[in-house]
Amino acid sequence: MCGIVGYIGEQQASNIIVKGLQRLEYRGYDSAGVALLNGELDIKKGKGKVQILKNKLEANPSKGKIGIGHTRWATHGEPNDINSHPHVSESGKIALVHNGIIENYNSLKKELINKGRTFHTDTDTEVVAQLIEEIYENGNGDDLTFEQAVQMALKQVVGTYGLAILHTEEPDRIVVARKGSPLLLGIGDGEMFIASDASPIVEHTKKVVYLDDGEIAVVSKDGYEVKTIEDVPLTKKVHELAMSVEEIEKGGYPHFMLKEIFEQPRAIADCLRGRLDVENHSIQLGGLVDVLDKLVNAKRLVIAACGTSWHSGLLGEYLFEHLAKLPVEVEYASEFRYREALIDEDDVMLVVSQSGETADTLAALRTAKERGALTLGICNVVGSTIARDTDAGVYTHAGPEIGVASTKAFTTQVSVLAMMAILLGQKRGVLEKEYAARLIEELDRIPGKVEQILENSESIEEMAKLFTYAPNFLYLGRTYNFPVALEGALKLKEISYIHAEGYPAAEMKHGPIALIDEMMPVVVIAATDHTNDKMISNIEEVKARKGRIIAITGEDNEEVMDLAEFNCPIPETEDCLSPLLTSIPLQLLSYYIAVNRGCNVDQPRNLAKSVTVE
Repeated sequence: MCGIVGYIGEQQASNIIVKGLQRLEYRGYDSAGVALLNGELDIKKGKGKVQILKNKLEANPSKGKIGIGHTRWATHGEPNDINSHPHVSESGKIALVHNGIIENYNSLKKELINKGRTFHTDTDTEVVAQLIEEIYENGNGDDLTFEQAVQMALKQVVGTYGLAILHTEEPDRIVVARKGSPLLLGIGDGEMFIASDASPIVEHTKKVVYLDDGEIAVVSKDGYEVKTIEDVPLTKKVHELAMSVEEIEKGGYPHFMLKEIFEQPRAIADCLRGRLDVENHSIQLGGLVDVLDKLVNAKRLVIAACGTSWHSGLLGEYLFEHLAKLPVEVEYASEFRYREALIDEDDVMLVVSQSGETADTLAALRTAKERGALTLGICNVVGSTIARDTDAGVYTHAGPEIGVASTKAFTTQVSVLAMMAILLGQKRGVLEKEYAARLIEELDRIPGKVEQILENSESIEEMAKLFTYAPNFLYLGRTYNFPVALEGALKLKEISYIHAEGYPAAEMKHGPIALIDEMMPVVVIAATDHTNDKMISNIEEVKARKGRIIAITGEDNEEVMDLAEFNCPIPETEDCLSPLLTSIPLQLLSYYIAVNRGCNVDQPRNLAKSVTVE
């Protein structure tokens, strides 16, 4: 969840690190800090956003050509100046930044206190700094190197970490380590960069090395050495970044979220490009070629994900069962490994994650691998852990998503799931040829239809003004648009802090109908499909209780539009592809309501983009 940046080279480190932290602020923005090494450690940190740290450094500049920085999403200890990273050892000679959770910090802390060490923060991270110093000073005499002290310390640590560590006695290197929290190295000309992901370093270098779990690297300005925690040297592959600086800037939009909403026609088109063969009514997914036979013959598919990706996975269940006649179970990844999940070598596990680093999803993946299941991944970030650890998979090619509330990640995930379901239906011989052709042709038209919806965003912006201070929202959908109702409610909760719930429309009368009165906006997602008559009945029930109805419906669905107080018409499409359209007005509605309420839509309170801790 936290963001880490490090630099070593010939430039002044502070500007590079602070700018990098601003790029990573979507990973956490409770507090920020830097440690620069110039003979001694110079540390500046405090509660608040990275801009506050930048102001401190401008008022009182720090010099140093080697440094580490951190932007925090708090886990242990409230966000304040003391608990901000970097943290230091008792002597003040060691400074480190940390992303992750040290599960056995309490027992380690008690042991270190018994040895005479004094602690000053409420964090689990300070324990690591103190432990490294204790081992370095008292471990094995004068022959112990700092790198070895780090290795020995981490063998005692239980939990997850991405670490970057400085020592005043090692002024020409940074030691970094990874277990469960992403870290990569950027290779420059006489300089090296360290970061939680590629966004802070893409303007400096395109060459990166991804660290894997259980690896430690010693980084100098001239290069790096990577070893396992057991001191086994490793040779790492150098990857070339595909992203550009322009992709991670706002490009004239007031917020990343709005930019990313409006990028969806391009993002979906990029996701489909080279995969849809409209002329021959076929689909090619190169990432699945080697496992396609096993996937075709699978008896069951298990989908695991969290948050918005779980909603995509729920849509995947509908798609695979309808188009490929394949039984599917959708699991909350955060629950999967803690129960008696029945999965074995006859099953296929599909994990879905925008970042490819979601801790709970990775844990579910590893459980499935341990039990012999074929594992597949859908993710956006090339080189991410899910991309590397699954047997096969498909990238969404959405481009960087910086806004904490996912938008284009959702629609591109659904696009991939739709292509997989159609391909599998064709290969299993259960999808009618004419229907498959129709779906493929319609998928090709989806980016243009999303563009049509976005062209009418002003009407949604005006409508949002009427509901800015509504205390609650209810979202109703059926079949393919029930997951869209869940996603629409989540978007509103995430960024506007309005309580909202999504329900299958028929479930309304089993409880939620008690909430409906003239103060309750009810968003009805009524795509023109075989459930339309049933949706009309649900709308009548809401209307009879004076609920205020906002309809997301097909542009030709006059019956629904006549009943609703407000309408967001969408182009007609195939039933199973309608979520790619119905989700767009809901994203815009939540965005404009949040802006009207003065909320920070890109950095909503208590949330971070990539959840890399449990």
